[in-house]
Amino acid sequence: MKKTLIIILLLPFLLFSGLAFSGNPADNKISHSEWNALLNKFVNTNGMVDYSGLIKEKAKLQAYLEMLGQNTPDDSWKNNEKLTYWINAYNAFTIDLIIRNYPLKSIMDIEKAWDIKFIQIGAKTYSLNDIEHEIIRKEFNEPRIHFALVCAAVSCPPLRNEAFIAAKLETQLQEQTVKFINNPDKNNIWENSAKVSQIFNWFNEDFTKAGTVQDYLNKFSKTKLSPKAKIEFMDYSWDLNEQN
Repeated sequence: MKKTLIIILLLPFLLFSGLAFSGNPADNKISHSEWNALLNKFVNTNGMVDYSGLIKEKAKLQAYLEMLGQNTPDDSWKNNEKLTYWINAYNAFTIDLIIRNYPLKSIMDIEKAWDIKFIQIGAKTYSLNDIEHEIIRKEFNEPRIHFALVCAAVSCPPLRNEAFIAAKLETQLQEQTVKFINNPDKNNIWENSAKVSQIFNWFNEDFTKAGTVQDYLNKFSKTKLSPKAKIEFMDYSWDLNEQN
């Protein structure tokens, strides 16, 4: 009887403790597993997308997007959880935009694609530009996001065939950056010269906060550039990143 009474008295405390130490609230609110499953199934290792196949399961994509819309990051979320959320949101809504307008040869066929206000998150409606420039670039000092965000084009960083998750975000961003910079289809780097992606031109200010573009490339490139190396920018292909 005494043991039973003690358990009853302790039960509220144990329940409270379990809630208090179950982890960050964000861990229990959001899951990127649905997005991960779609990426696993419809994106190959080169980042090319089976849009026709994905359209057949667009209801699953819509369910994931709705879940994102109902779970907006707040101050209780850690920075890596917030950044993970916004990267996945940007990529998933980009794919959604392509599906809405499919078939097409390029995202450029969609008039002002990045300015369309079609992303409903919480009480706000965003464009892709809003998420990239007003949230991700403004709130997170992380140039590697440029190798994680995708624009559904051949010259863009390849879409990763798994979702970004907070627990692996550092590793995933590092892998994306190393792969992109050392991919000869995206960048050609020699000791005294380089032809690199237009991304390094468009977002130069993000890559030069702590040095030159050469300095940034040398952090990840297998071939190291000399300080006086000549940098040129490659033509950018906006062809759709679609599997043949």
